[in-house]
Amino acid sequence: MNISVVIVCAGNSTRMGGVNKILMPLGERLVIGVTMQAFEKCESVSEIIIVARENDIPAIREEAKKAGISKLKICTTGGETRQKSVINGIKCISENTELIAIHDGARPLVKPEHIEKTIKDASVFGGATLGVPVKDTIKTVDDGLITDTPPRKFLYITQTPQIFKRNLYFEGIDFALEHDLDFTDDCQLVEAIGGKVCMTTGDYTNIKITTPEDIKIAEILLERGD
Repeated sequence: MNISVVIVCAGNSTRMGGVNKILMPLGERLVIGVTMQAFEKCESVSEIIIVARENDIPAIREEAKKAGISKLKICTTGGETRQKSVINGIKCISENTELIAIHDGARPLVKPEHIEKTIKDASVFGGATLGVPVKDTIKTVDDGLITDTPPRKFLYITQTPQIFKRNLYFEGIDFALEHDLDFTDDCQLVEAIGGKVCMTTGDYTNIKITTPEDIKIAEILLERGD
């Protein structure tokens, strides 16, 4: 099965004080290098497409070379929103691609075995995403007041990669564009057209580096081999 991975890293890193998180050091590599290596190790993955800010592309290409990434097909520029950035990446996948995986560039600690597990689930259900059960009690709040307490057993923290059969994902994109919808989560594209998405259980180490303390946590997890 031919699988294309679109790694999205075109954000502005506002919560990192403007510092580009994907180009921060993490262990012996940069964050984006560690992320690419996770997919490089997956036998099922055919190609990697990076979506990034234009100014960052030379550094990403250099990091890919240093990290020994052979599956990097192309680096392309992002759009005004995450959805538009993903679409830019999708335009670069191969004609024979059967499954499309979308991953956050700032999730470097995703495990190859969890990627493969998500691929397997997506091939069965049409779509799958990594995720973990929430640990805390969640409240819905309106105007500062609690309105509901959803049963925790039904709640998961959604991670990436999110993986879909090509035709199903394209149908979701067409629906979103036709109805002028802009989603921040790729599963929503498939949910919007009634598609099934499996929640593949991963682990809590697949963190997204968003704030300065996250990079410190990632360094500890990487050093421990978690």
